[in-house]
Amino acid sequence: MSDPLVLSVAVQTPAHSGLDGLLSYTHASPLPPGTLVRVPLGRREVLGVVWDTAEAADTAPDTTALRPVAGVLEGLAPLDEGWRRLVGFAARYYQRALGEVALAALPPQLRDLRPEQLARRLRRKAAADAQADAAPPLVALTAEQEAVRARVAAGAGPFLLFGTTGSGKTEVYLRAVQAVLEADPSAQALVMVPEINLTPQLEARFTARFAPQFGAQAVVSLHSGMTPAQRLKSWLAAHQGTARIVLGTRMAVFASLPALRILVVDEEHDPSYKQQEGARYSARDLAVWRGRDQGAKVLLGSATPSLESWHASRPAAEGDPGSGRYERLHMPSRIGAGALPRVRRVDMNQQPRGTVFSAPLLAAITERVQRGEQSMVLLNRRGYAPVLYCVDCGWKSDCPHCSAHQVFHKTDRSLRCHHCGTASRVPRACPGCGSPDIVPLGRGTEQLEEQLAQLLAGVQRPGGGPVRIARIDADTTRAQGALEQQLAQVHAGEVDVLVGTQMIAKGHDFRRITLVAAVQPDGALFSSDFRAPERLFALLMQAAGRAGRDADYVAREGAAVEMWVQSLHPKHAVFEALRTHDYEAFAAQQLAERADAALPPFSYQALVRADARTQAVAQGFLAAASAAAQAATLPGVEHVTLYPPVPLTVQRVANVERAQMLVESPHRAALQRFLAAWHPVLHTTRADPAHRGLIRWLVDVDPLVI
Repeated sequence: MSDPLVLSVAVQTPAHSGLDGLLSYTHASPLPPGTLVRVPLGRREVLGVVWDTAEAADTAPDTTALRPVAGVLEGLAPLDEGWRRLVGFAARYYQRALGEVALAALPPQLRDLRPEQLARRLRRKAAADAQADAAPPLVALTAEQEAVRARVAAGAGPFLLFGTTGSGKTEVYLRAVQAVLEADPSAQALVMVPEINLTPQLEARFTARFAPQFGAQAVVSLHSGMTPAQRLKSWLAAHQGTARIVLGTRMAVFASLPALRILVVDEEHDPSYKQQEGARYSARDLAVWRGRDQGAKVLLGSATPSLESWHASRPAAEGDPGSGRYERLHMPSRIGAGALPRVRRVDMNQQPRGTVFSAPLLAAITERVQRGEQSMVLLNRRGYAPVLYCVDCGWKSDCPHCSAHQVFHKTDRSLRCHHCGTASRVPRACPGCGSPDIVPLGRGTEQLEEQLAQLLAGVQRPGGGPVRIARIDADTTRAQGALEQQLAQVHAGEVDVLVGTQMIAKGHDFRRITLVAAVQPDGALFSSDFRAPERLFALLMQAAGRAGRDADYVAREGAAVEMWVQSLHPKHAVFEALRTHDYEAFAAQQLAERADAALPPFSYQALVRADARTQAVAQGFLAAASAAAQAATLPGVEHVTLYPPVPLTVQRVANVERAQMLVESPHRAALQRFLAAWHPVLHTTRADPAHRGLIRWLVDVDPLVI
């Protein structure tokens, strides 16, 4: 009988266990890297991925304590080398354990299936649909679209497609994917969008285009809104090559696509591409890395590119390191020669105190209703009011577990914390003094919907009937299929005024909206977050792009396409740039400010965050880790600045105190060297009894929120 072989296996080890690397197991026969196996871990049996080539047990040190592999998931091809390189890079760059990233990238149901269960599932796999003979007829491209299509077909990329809202970026994506799939009968494509609510309409377009040519199984979705069984089915289709196109959110960047030839990242600027739990990776950045590593084309698209991507796409110039990393493509015109909306600013200093809808804006919305057109009102705050307040004693509806307010939701008369989820009934009287005079402060979308209904109560639609107002936010779309149903009503013309949060501002192709209004956008103007102006400008530009998308409808109805902004600071630089739809001028101004302050993309950052029972313990751990790093003179430390620890803006969530420390360097490589060397120091510091009250710590590389 031959000696057993030793396998190095990636498994998901407990957080901060110190088992960051691969674990060794024995097996009777060789297993190729990428094979999925079941292995014992403590008292459990877990899924693992064979990572390294096996070696004979008698040549490996101290193999007597090694445990054998419990089972092999037969019938599945090993995860390929490209996928393993992607996972390895993500683990190194974002300072996470290899097994944590590898296993988190796999569908949850796969982690729980035993080999015999997987075998049964694979036997039940439906046969692929028969292919049709011909693809559907293609729409004619504009000159701008054709120029971009040709450049993407001829070039290597990565490409940054800077296309105004309504310029036809999606059709360019479709053509680019089609060219790649037709050139190679096994090629696969990955198309990502920032949020789940954008996947249904994208899936409909891709299925309509490609199902007749490649079969109904050729297009699958992959996102966290799917059931575990659906996610596993889509993942298997991609892994086995049945699916030619995978559409998904940030998690899809880790999909197993053995024949990946093109990656598309739509709305590449969106912060939703940055994971905010566990391994805090940027799916956009990983998509660029994966494309370069696997020789696949990468196409990033946005009407308001992130400043990092815009800076990387500046024309290549001698003596300018980093320039020309992306090839910038431009589509400045809307399809059908439709005009971007005229931006009208209302100075709320000139309006009566407490005004929600100024008289000019209300008149403009009324006019749209009477003409049978649609309007959209944006307020990026859900609920009825941010806080309840007692007029007599000053009591506020603070969350008992967080340093934040509980938000008042009038529909179900509840107070809800949007940080920890704690909910309670609205008190009949002030808990502090017993006064019945408790009132809502501030406004959310729920209150906006109510007030708008009151203001438009006497307005009649063409042919009679009251104004139909709909609200779309996280509260109204919790039920399965609710969002799709509400969007269908808007598209069918069954809604006159749509009220909502940023959920309605991105990517939706509303054809009858001629007016968009932002009623309270000032909150982001003076934020401590240096990215706040960039986010606000992008949100307002995206919202403006929902208006006037159907040039034929606008021309036929003689509609005036407008974007209204109500502000106490109407002359602010953000609104000045918005007025002329001048992203390039706004980006130049913001990049100049960041260069002066040595902020990203002119420097590189990481945050070390600590959660503890007390703020003193959290900050004490960070301070001790910082001191230990400097005392040990870790590699790269001379090029790194470690700032003092501070509480987070919302420092307590669910009775856990949170602190953070910023680490910054002008050199990405130096920061990475330092973080890699610092990681074991952080583990050692964590084990010190002085920091016993520490719950957890994490490193966030390239953070989006400071």
